[in-house]
Amino acid sequence: MRRMYERVAGLDIHKKTVTATRMRVTAASEVVWETETFGTTTPDLLQLHDWLRAWECTHVAMESTGEYWKPVYNVLEDSFELLVVNATHVHRVPGRKTDVTDSEWLAELQLYGLLKASFVHRTLCVPAKPQRALRELTRYRTRLIQERVRVVNRVQKLLEGANIKLSSMASDIMGVSGRAMLAEIVAGSTDAAAPTARPWRCGGSGAGPAARQDPRLGARLDRAGGRSPSFSPGQAVGPY
Repeated sequence: MRRMYERVAGLDIHKKTVTATRMRVTAASEVVWETETFGTTTPDLLQLHDWLRAWECTHVAMESTGEYWKPVYNVLEDSFELLVVNATHVHRVPGRKTDVTDSEWLAELQLYGLLKASFVHRTLCVPAKPQRALRELTRYRTRLIQERVRVVNRVQKLLEGANIKLSSMASDIMGVSGRAMLAEIVAGSTDAAAPTARPWRCGGSGAGPAARQDPRLGARLDRAGGRSPSFSPGQAVGPY
């Protein structure tokens, strides 16, 4: 089989260690290689970088193992052609499997050009640094939004379990009016028409937007004495 490259490397990456195999073709067309194990701290990765540069490696292959490949990629990307591959695409024949043999196998496959970029990245290489930074930011924003939705759902579940029909009065229980009503409930307010130092109260001329739009809210709290039949302010509610 024709060799595609002359100097390559394969990296088997784990949480605490990186097993690296550098491989080159000599003038006599013989393949020689060396294997070393490095740590994953920045000084260790810089040593890995210099170790690969010593043999003038041009292409380096690594598996996309969780998040562990990213720091390695960041250190090496400016000096080598890097290829992040899917682990399922480079499985060895069943048998003895070690970190050393995995790194040697990656290097050998890279030597003959038999590896392809992971489908996860959708491109022939990992995106550039600005694009990766933007992707991390947008993904983090998405996670924050999802977490907020989960919190709002838990609050809604708690209120319904206590028979507090706040969502019937306010379209958004986490809006200005909804938060003001929640604050009054937590503070133990029982009189919807009583003056308050807070910017919202359930009735009277100082009523908030929700109360002005639906005057039934103040009346309902007045009839219930400001309490739900199954809940009183300051009283612990069972787990939900």
